[in-house]
Amino acid sequence: MELLARAGFAASGVLHFLVGAIAIRLAMGGSGNADFSGAVSELASQPAGPFLLWASFAACVALAIWQASDAIFDYNGLPAKDKAGKKAKAAAQALVFAGLALTLASFAMGTGSGGDNQQSATDVTAAVMKAPGGVALLVLVGTGIAVTGVIYAIRGFKKSFEKHLTMPTSPSARQAVTALGVVGYVAKGIVLLLTGMLIAIAALRAHPEESTGLDGGLRALRDQPYGLYLLAAVGAGLICYGVYMVVRARLAKMNQ
Repeated sequence: MELLARAGFAASGVLHFLVGAIAIRLAMGGSGNADFSGAVSELASQPAGPFLLWASFAACVALAIWQASDAIFDYNGLPAKDKAGKKAKAAAQALVFAGLALTLASFAMGTGSGGDNQQSATDVTAAVMKAPGGVALLVLVGTGIAVTGVIYAIRGFKKSFEKHLTMPTSPSARQAVTALGVVGYVAKGIVLLLTGMLIAIAALRAHPEESTGLDGGLRALRDQPYGLYLLAAVGAGLICYGVYMVVRARLAKMNQ
């Protein structure tokens, strides 16, 4: 189970790598969906596509179960405040990897498409906005995602991700892992910040079509001054995060 759960980090890393590559392609005038459905579509197009999809699905399911078990059974000996925070983080991670597993399964069964995540984000936003208090809820969700992005960036700058790893003994290897983590976490933070802001703005303006998830956030970055360079830089950062996650599959302390 631990081996499969570690493989889940590697599968996530491959998908982040592909999202980063698609972002760079967009910055260079190419096409594609710079989100996880787009990344999975790229994975499915490879010669061993079906095998890669099902193997990644199994790994993400295992990691989702691992994180869910942490949320339910672990951290009970900690003070109440620390316990609640760690359990919430593990539960959120379980949901993230469960979502990745569902995306992988849909493509493996032939029902997925490259724009699924973008359309789903718009559909969910529209549905929630129609519910009582839906706009306020979406603003809170968007703000929460944006704050999570800031936390990711801070975690990168402070190198606090290192405490969750068994760092290699070689000084050069340690420096390489740290560099990948710093750049990767900052890039991931920027993407989450943009995605959260789009959700909140779409809710406040009553334009659910503007809530387009990760792909929309990166395209919004492209439309800013010097946006092509910023998008390429963030894409390179996501590639670093992807490589870091593959390294994390080997070095992660699974009980933290």
